[in-house]
Amino acid sequence: MSDRIELRGLRVVAICGVLPEEKTRRQPFEVDLDVHADLSTASVSDDLADTVDYGGLTGLVAGIADGESFDLLERFAGRIAEATLGIDGVDAVTVVVRKLRPPVPEDLATSGVRIHRTP
Repeated sequence: MSDRIELRGLRVVAICGVLPEEKTRRQPFEVDLDVHADLSTASVSDDLADTVDYGGLTGLVAGIADGESFDLLERFAGRIAEATLGIDGVDAVTVVVRKLRPPVPEDLATSGVRIHRTP
């Protein structure tokens, strides 16, 4: 499937990390999603009911960030992928999660993971 909905730069705050301070302090993350779905009907009908609502997708990600905690970015991204694949019409998803303030002494802008999942 070559159709996809692309969401870039969704900012959320979450608990994710293995250091003691990361387990108690929310920190900023940025999420990108590529949601693969058949968009052919929506491209003709112009009807929201015929596509995957990206407002719903952003709410889903924000809810996971707000209500769950993770040790690893891999699990955070995996959880988003699992939830996204549960949406009717989604054929596959690529999830990128970036930690905007990685706790390393070096000058590192972000750390992140990219995963691709299918049902």
